[in-house]
Amino acid sequence: MTQTVLDKLGGEDALRELVEHFYDLVEARPEGAQIVRLHMDGHGLAATRAQQFNFLCGFFGGRQYYKELHGHMNVKLIHEHIPILQKDAEDWLTLMDRALADLGHSGAHVERIRATLRRVALVLVNDGEVVGADSKRLANS
Repeated sequence: MTQTVLDKLGGEDALRELVEHFYDLVEARPEGAQIVRLHMDGHGLAATRAQQFNFLCGFFGGRQYYKELHGHMNVKLIHEHIPILQKDAEDWLTLMDRALADLGHSGAHVERIRATLRRVALVLVNDGEVVGADSKRLANS
């Protein structure tokens, strides 16, 4: 039987630890300040932690919790209302890289995770243009 990325990370418990550590970094590090602001315009970080786990679990080959709750896993649709700049995506990726490293995740599967997350994050960059918005977000808002 082929192992999923989730299996290679250590299962749901390891993924939950990764998500929690990632958001601890988001809340503590300067690179996370804008990410925090963006989430506070939504459901807040507690809800985001849970939804990130739900999404990544399915994304990494485990149970599709996010899809079960929301009916899809379309990342563009999920983020279409959020003004995301290149710097926001890079900051998110920097903090996820650090979370993976801090928890000792390494190997070819982790490099594939990093590459995949980079592709997804960069697809979400919309230069502040969001669905339902009349104007662009200022880079330093």
